[in-house]
Amino acid sequence: MRTTSSAHRPQATACRRSRHGRCAAAGAVSGHADPTPPTLSRARRVAPGRLARPVRCGRSHRGGGDVTGAKDAEATTGANDRIGRRVWALFGPHRLALTGILTAVLVSSGLGIITPFLTQATFDKALFPPGGRVDMELLVWLVAGMIAIPVVSALIGVWQTWQTTLLGNRVMADLRGRLFEHLQRMDLSFFTATRTGAIQSRLANDVGGVQTVLTETATSILGNVVTVVAALIAMLLLSWQLTLIAVALVPVFVLLQVRVGRIRRRIAGRTQESLSDMTAITEEALSVSGVLLAKVFNRQADEVRRYREENANQVGLQVRQAMTGQTFFAVVQTFLGVTPALVYLVTGLLIGAGSGLSAGTVVAFTTLQTRLLFPTVNLLRVSLDVQTSLALFGRIFSYLDLTPRIVDTPAATVLDPAAVRGAVTLDDVWFSYPLADRDDPAAPGTPVRPWALRGVSAELAPGTLTAIVGPSGSGKTTMSYLVPRLYDVDRGAVRLDGHDVRDLTQDSLRAAVGMVTQDTHLLHATIAANLRYAKPDATDAEVEAAARAANIHDRIASFPDGYDTIVGERGYRLSGGEQQRLAIARVLLKDPPVLILDEATSALDTASERLVQQALETATQARTTIAIAHRLSTILGADQILAVENGEIVERGTHAELLAKRGLYARLYTEQFADGKVEARCRNGVLFRDGHELVESHRDPHRAAS
Repeated sequence: MRTTSSAHRPQATACRRSRHGRCAAAGAVSGHADPTPPTLSRARRVAPGRLARPVRCGRSHRGGGDVTGAKDAEATTGANDRIGRRVWALFGPHRLALTGILTAVLVSSGLGIITPFLTQATFDKALFPPGGRVDMELLVWLVAGMIAIPVVSALIGVWQTWQTTLLGNRVMADLRGRLFEHLQRMDLSFFTATRTGAIQSRLANDVGGVQTVLTETATSILGNVVTVVAALIAMLLLSWQLTLIAVALVPVFVLLQVRVGRIRRRIAGRTQESLSDMTAITEEALSVSGVLLAKVFNRQADEVRRYREENANQVGLQVRQAMTGQTFFAVVQTFLGVTPALVYLVTGLLIGAGSGLSAGTVVAFTTLQTRLLFPTVNLLRVSLDVQTSLALFGRIFSYLDLTPRIVDTPAATVLDPAAVRGAVTLDDVWFSYPLADRDDPAAPGTPVRPWALRGVSAELAPGTLTAIVGPSGSGKTTMSYLVPRLYDVDRGAVRLDGHDVRDLTQDSLRAAVGMVTQDTHLLHATIAANLRYAKPDATDAEVEAAARAANIHDRIASFPDGYDTIVGERGYRLSGGEQQRLAIARVLLKDPPVLILDEATSALDTASERLVQQALETATQARTTIAIAHRLSTILGADQILAVENGEIVERGTHAELLAKRGLYARLYTEQFADGKVEARCRNGVLFRDGHELVESHRDPHRAAS
């Protein structure tokens, strides 16, 4: 028997991550019929009946989260450093453009420092030289220099802005693309445990929130740092005494700014969480199904109230974030505003003491002081913006740090589509769904994970139809999810043509398996585009042939736009039967060797069911088919029927054999058909008896179908 021991499964990850990036280690679960509870190799050994204590991932691990998890400043600094290094790495593929931008920033900032020295020379050597006469030739050159420098700086600034915007948007596009690609690789359990709106918020709001940092902040920091350093050096060269007065409290301001930044980052994290909740509410309430739900239950006012409450919370957080540090900046600007007056006072004292300061030196110093003022304030503001953006980057990286449970092994086999026979084997399969998001699954009082499947074994011969029946929640759909490896078994193995599906590449495995689900998902696109989703290069003739085989071509042809008809959000412009037949046509276009039909007719009326059933009969020819059905009339001719209850196969055989056993299947059959005595009337007057026998009927047209 194959296990998922780490020694045998090189692709097994160290832990299972659940919603928000916490690891839900897959451990043993006891308290079931199995006398030896299985131990999942992806987790360390744990006490019977409990899962391993999770290791937190995403929020604090590798810097992927917000500051609320930090216990002290040192931990916060470490997290910031890790995130900062990862942000800097995003610019790695764009080194050439980044080098050009940095060069432009250095040149532009350097040119700005020259102007005060030209001003000093203009006063001391051209306008008021020691000889007393104005040196016009020198004055012209100095004025020309003071005119040329702003012009050149402006031209450099335009080019720098263009390159910076281009670079920042490319980096942001790369980040958004990486995040979307990574989410596409995540396993199904991640999406069942995470609200769609929360995922959309990471892609839209969080990535969009760091746009300014990626497009402007890096160059702004460099430019301001160069300007401040150059201005300080120049001011020291002019007068170290005046420089001390000008920058006396700047170190204090830097320390205060760090503290303000931490507070602002915490608020930013809460703001993004609130924005994520608003996005989720919008997605849930304004989707077609959400609007229908609110209308039929008359809950529109409640949905509006729920949105307004979160909206008000968002407003409060936005205001708090915007106002955090404003008092601090008011103090900074006040100090920097009164500093020139203090400089003039000290200048007078120095001149009175015979220091020899010239008028040109004082004018140049005050000019430099102005150049120091604005970059210093900008640096403090930008530093706050950077610390705020770290909360957003942390949320983004927490998703990028999630590890999919379903991954290919390094030596995974690629199936040859032409060679796939379709033999499916379930060998002593045990499976339990991952726990939902819990702070501590090992804490006392936490319920154990129930087994969804327990010791399931079955052989599905190539080209046969196997039906799976049983009560709701018995594990029927779970069995179908394991064949295309939407989940991995905890014990045992699922095999296709003798290959353990975990040893096959996911692409080649899923190319060999097609699936039609009860909840058909159609894109907001044309009918042709929805069909070609299964085979993008399909010709018009192939698309039409698939539609004919699915009994939907004539209906499509009746539409004014034919195959170019837009089906609407999730196909709501079509009836349930039309949606199902489109789904069948789509899977027929894919033409997989293995076909899974999960309750494909359970929600249809009798007329639609007949059309869909005819399409399914075509779809199941010459391929291995797994049909999950509540309506037993659809699977009476199956080669074998598996009756499932409480995650176990309790009966197997043909329809006649299982009726003779008078077990679970016979009970389900009796409940639906009352031993064949129930009559169901259709619109065309045909009476169904015994679930499949057609009997001509001329009953009262007003008689209700039973």
